[in-house]
Amino acid sequence: MKAVVTVMLKQGVLDPQGAAVQSALGAMGFEGVGGVRQGKVIELDLAEGTSEAQVTEMCEKLLANTVIESYRVEMPQTDVTS
Repeated sequence: MKAVVTVMLKQGVLDPQGAAVQSALGAMGFEGVGGVRQGKVIELDLAEGTSEAQVTEMCEKLLANTVIESYRVEMPQTDVTS
């Protein structure tokens, strides 16, 4: 069983990597990019029976810094957003 966790900086939190990517895209001639937010995707191979609540706990304790980041958990037949 797989879970995919997407972690992004919360709105209002400065994203210097996103700003650098936006600037580089402009320098390369890609006009019209109004903003870039960079995050991370974590794929988990889980034992059968692992619950959505367990993955959420993983996010809260380790995978996301919930002070400045939000996360989304995608599992078969489930989708949790925090």
